[in-house]
This record gives sequence, structure tokens and C-alpha cells, in this order.
Amino acid sequence: MARYTKEHKQVTRQRIIEKAGHRFKQDGIDGSGVSTLMSDAGLTNGAFYAHFASKDDLVANVVANELRTQITSYATLYPGRQGVEDFIRDYLSPEHRDHPSAGCPSAALLDEIGRCGDATKQAYTEGAQIIVQEIAVRLAPEDPQSARGKAIGLYTMLVGTLQLSRALSDRKFSDEVLEQGIENALTFMR
Repeated sequence: MARYTKEHKQVTRQRIIEKAGHRFKQDGIDGSGVSTLMSDAGLTNGAFYAHFASKDDLVANVVANELRTQITSYATLYPGRQGVEDFIRDYLSPEHRDHPSAGCPSAALLDEIGRCGDATKQAYTEGAQIIVQEIAVRLAPEDPQSARGKAIGLYTMLVGTLQLSRALSDRKFSDEVLEQGIENALTFMR
């Protein structure tokens, strides 16, 4: 019985983390209360503290999980520069812009993560370093360190471009920002 309870608790905890990830990216960290997050997971508020010490603890776990999921998705990309080009086009797509709850945590939450506690910033830092390394390895497989600066530049360019495109009320201008962002990123990576 204890084994089932431990496994069940782990599955429930993961469900809370995944549902909270979608909610945070949709409504923001500050705009998502514990009761809404628990309701999304089909649980009562009282169950929250059986899984997390605080909302900050949940946020750190969500950020780590979101970045892990994003990094795992890179395995489906072509190797090398072709994979980076595909990633750029997918990242700066209208579909990604229009569905923040299913997309990148950086573009959706970066401003709030900067105001979070140390555990969340550490989780984000670790994930961002892996993403930069993933890009660098694809840009220069023989010497990823030589492409680190370019990888950082690409990553920041993509996140900023997506954030700007989401903030615009003019759909045509927003599409133009995405299209130009793709061109700029492809030019920058060469």
C-alpha cells in the first residue's frame, strides 16, 4: 500500500506541476493563485501543502519542468545548423505566439522569473545554460565553446522577438516582427 501511495503522490505532484506550467504561461505567476492551480489539477487547496512547501517551491519546480520539457523536444530536431534553423522558424511562428500556455516558458514568464526567489532563478539559470549549450553544439559540433556567444545572442534574440510579437495589438505588425525576427536570427547564426 505504501508503494502505491508514494507513486500516486508522485503522479499527482507531476500533474500539479504540468497544469501550473500551462496556467503560469497563460496568466502569469502572480496572476495564478493556489486555489486556481489546484482546481486546474482537479484537487482541493488543502492538498497543495502535501506536495509543496510554498507557492515559490511550486514555481521553482514548474520552471525546471518547463525547461526540461523544452530541452527534451530538441531531440526531435535535425542535427547541426539545420536543427537550429528549424528551431528558429518554429519558435518565431504565429502558432507559438498565439499559444503561450503551450510554448516556451522564457517568452511567457521571463519578467516574472526575474522577480522570483533564488530557487526559481537557479532552476531557470540551469535550464537556460542547457538551451544555450544545445544551440552552441548545433552551431559548432566540433567546438561548441566557440559558438557560445552566438548561441546566447540567438537565444536572447528569439525570446525578445517572441515577447514583442505577443505584446502588439496589430496582428500584421506582429507577423512582420516574427518574419523579420526569423530573417535576423538566420543572418546572425551564419
